[in-house]
Amino acid sequence: MQVLTDFFIGWLKYDFVKIGLVGVVLFAPMYGMLGTMVVSGKLAFFSDSLGHSALTGVAIGAMLGLSSQIPSTVAFGVVFAIGLTVVKSRGKASTDTTLGVFSSAALALGLVLMSLGGGFAKYSSILVGDLLAMQSTDLIPLAAALVCTAVYMTFRYNKLLLAVSQPAIAKSRGINPMRIEVEFACVLAAVVMLSIRWVGVLMLNAMLIIPAACSRNISASVRKYVTVSIVFATASGIFGLLLSFALGTASGATIVLVLAVIYVYTLTYVK
Repeated sequence: MQVLTDFFIGWLKYDFVKIGLVGVVLFAPMYGMLGTMVVSGKLAFFSDSLGHSALTGVAIGAMLGLSSQIPSTVAFGVVFAIGLTVVKSRGKASTDTTLGVFSSAALALGLVLMSLGGGFAKYSSILVGDLLAMQSTDLIPLAAALVCTAVYMTFRYNKLLLAVSQPAIAKSRGINPMRIEVEFACVLAAVVMLSIRWVGVLMLNAMLIIPAACSRNISASVRKYVTVSIVFATASGIFGLLLSFALGTASGATIVLVLAVIYVYTLTYVK
């Protein structure tokens, strides 16, 4: 009974839960939008590599003595994403091999830097994230990121979809696939690094991929594909956060489990 009470009305007494809910409403739509491109372009391993690089960005910020690691994390993530995109397109090795090397190296470097002096324990929360630790001041950059992401995806979606799924056709239409991919990599990196503290490195890829995968199972058009992905990401984020508060579980993991249930259900859907 207490669980039900906390889920429906108990959270109203706590400002930190309200802030977390606002945060979910701000960042979940970004994951829904960007996730459609990650799934369509088969970039799941790419986004996973970005998540691993977040550890290095946080560690660099801490070593520089910054009060907030967001600037260093976003900056490192963007540089890492550009480098990864360039090497992936020009390297002789297969894409999954290149991504595996970069992902492992970024993760290892982050762990080494964080463990210097035995200080890794205080950064362990970034692995699983904690939406309920969000502060009101964190909402402003998330709101700005949401607006920028929505504008970018509105004007670039068609070209981006063509560039990542059919690069040869994109070139024939005067589109530079490499430039478009770098643009998207930078946007994805900025969003990932901005929200990694609350989403968590281990849960990041799931929250990017599963809403879009669910939507793809039931959508017959691109517009519906994007819209439903945003709805799934936002609704599961709200439901999962309230459920995690009521049960006392990790918020990111709870949201992912909700998404997993939705995905299994959509597998039975007939378009």
